[in-house]
Amino acid sequence: MPKPITPLLTVDAVIKMPDEKIILIKRKNPPFQDQYALPGGFVEIGETTEEACIRETFEETNIHIKIIRLTGVYSDPERDPRGHTVTISYLCKPLTLNEKPMAKTDAMDLELVPIKNIESMELAFDHKKIIIDSLLK
Repeated sequence: MPKPITPLLTVDAVIKMPDEKIILIKRKNPPFQDQYALPGGFVEIGETTEEACIRETFEETNIHIKIIRLTGVYSDPERDPRGHTVTISYLCKPLTLNEKPMAKTDAMDLELVPIKNIESMELAFDHKKIIIDSLLK
């Protein structure tokens, strides 16, 4: 596969649950295999970043979300070892509390993590910074 000539576009969802926890997935695939990360992924052609965030979150967590607000754009060329990616992150909440979070597609596991524990965790990519910027600043 030829190397892209522009950065690839991704999205990440910081899903705040009512009990002051967030949803993290354990990555099934490299890079950062077996590490915790935010739900998210690549934006598909013809899709808005908001649509991609909602789709990727459901595909990985079984949760339908509502986007609350844009929390940041992260463009460090070194943030992803596969190549230059730019991610757009959103603060989200579940649409309903009737859905059970469960790991799907690219997630091998899923955990509801207390927000207060995030700063002491090792996370994939720059996801700790994204969470801190979204919830703790």
